[in-house]
Amino acid sequence: MDFIQRTIDLAMQNVEAGGRPFATVIARNGEIIAESPNLVAQTNDPTAHAEILAIRAACQKLQTEHLTDCEIYILASPCPMCLGSLYYCSPKQVTYITTREDYAPYYKDDRKYFELDTFYDEYRKPIEQRRLPMKQHKADAAIQVYQRWQQLNQSK
Repeated sequence: MDFIQRTIDLAMQNVEAGGRPFATVIARNGEIIAESPNLVAQTNDPTAHAEILAIRAACQKLQTEHLTDCEIYILASPCPMCLGSLYYCSPKQVTYITTREDYAPYYKDDRKYFELDTFYDEYRKPIEQRRLPMKQHKADAAIQVYQRWQQLNQSK
């Protein structure tokens, strides 16, 4: 099966249905394990990126959070959220078909604090200098959650 073409076809079908131009296919041993287009527009869920949805489906199907024996095909180089998810599930290989520079003349996202062109510069700034308002509210009891997790999981 041509996983590159399947990814392109899935993205095109999504655009024709009113969705955004992104899709992901996850394969293992030459077979599709999971696939998804970007469903942000259809679901009003800003986390419903194709990579996230396909990773969720693959992990549920395989009953694991590790996709180390899978290959992931994505229409475009991943945004930071999806890149984090790709690192977290640790696939054997990620293949992206286009870059931001390739599609920039045709597609622009409309987020208040997020622009792909400047995001990594923004991320490097100290928290108090970032555009997204953030503050820390320390609570000593929060560490107890992690201490309890350690107690319950030491033998694993």
